[in-house]
Amino acid sequence: MSTKTSSAWHRVLNDPQLRDLPYKVETNEHGQIVLSPHKPYHGLRQGSIVRLFDQHTDSGAVAVEFAVSTAKGVKVPDVVWVSDDRFHQVPEEAEASPVMPEIVVEVLSEGNTEAEIAEKRRLYLDEGAEEVWTCAPDGTMTFYDASGPHDASTLVPSFPAQVD
Repeated sequence: MSTKTSSAWHRVLNDPQLRDLPYKVETNEHGQIVLSPHKPYHGLRQGSIVRLFDQHTDSGAVAVEFAVSTAKGVKVPDVVWVSDDRFHQVPEEAEASPVMPEIVVEVLSEGNTEAEIAEKRRLYLDEGAEEVWTCAPDGTMTFYDASGPHDASTLVPSFPAQVD
C-alpha cells in the first residue's frame, strides 16, 4: 500500500466523525476518501449472500465490508470469501488486508456505473482474487473470473444465480 493510500486509510479509521457514517468508506489512488451511501436492501442482500456462502461452502471465512489494499487505494468489498490459508496470511494488526480473498462480491446500487464496477473487478483480480461476483439490485448474481462473466461460480458451483 502506498504511503499516500496508507495515510488516507489510517485517517479514515481513526476519524471519529467518519466512524458512524451510514456509508461505505473507501480511498482512491489519489489518497482521497470516497463515500458510497447504501439503502436498506443493500444490507439485506449482503446478509443473504453471507447465509448462502455458509450453506454452500465447508471451510474458509465469510466477511462483510472487508477492507483490502489495492493499487488504487483501499476498497471495501461488500462480501468476501477467503480460504483458511489466505486468511491466516492477513496480519492481525492490518488496517486493510494485503491479502486478497479468493472471492470478492460487490452488491450493486443504482448509482454504480459499469465503468466503476469493471475497474473494481480488474483491481480485485489483479490483486489475486480468483472470482469477482456482482449482485444486481434485483438479486441476480453474475460470476466473473479473469476470462470474463460466467453463469456459475467455478469455486462454489452450487451458489445460486439469484438471491433474495
